[in-house]
Amino acid sequence: MNARRGTRTLLAGCAVVAVLAGTTGVASADSTPAAAPTGDGAKALCKRVPRIDRRIERALKRLDAGAGTRGSIARLQQRVDNAKKAGHTQIATYLQDRLDFRKSLVTTLQKRQTDLNDVKTWCRDNGAGKAAG
Repeated sequence: MNARRGTRTLLAGCAVVAVLAGTTGVASADSTPAAAPTGDGAKALCKRVPRIDRRIERALKRLDAGAGTRGSIARLQQRVDNAKKAGHTQIATYLQDRLDFRKSLVTTLQKRQTDLNDVKTWCRDNGAGKAAG
């Protein structure tokens, strides 16, 4: 029994030393400020436009799908209706808040899609942002 206590004390002491040694290393790493960006990242953004466009398309398609599709507005609306019908007002309130957010997400994604089309046009007209650096 006494050997176990000694081993635990030794392990706890090693852990404390490791933590103290680690914190001094972290503090010195945080003392140097990060370099400020030198450009706007146009080249990288132009490269990512097709993937971003596909991702937005998939999200809008899922949100606009029918009640049989997970993540759709129609499915969540059905769940709200079912909760109200069953008299589960707290569940219905929670789901209604999620539904309201999901509906606002459609507007946000549509705006983002419009903005991305403008970026796509800019990239096409400016050599995929190569001059921007």
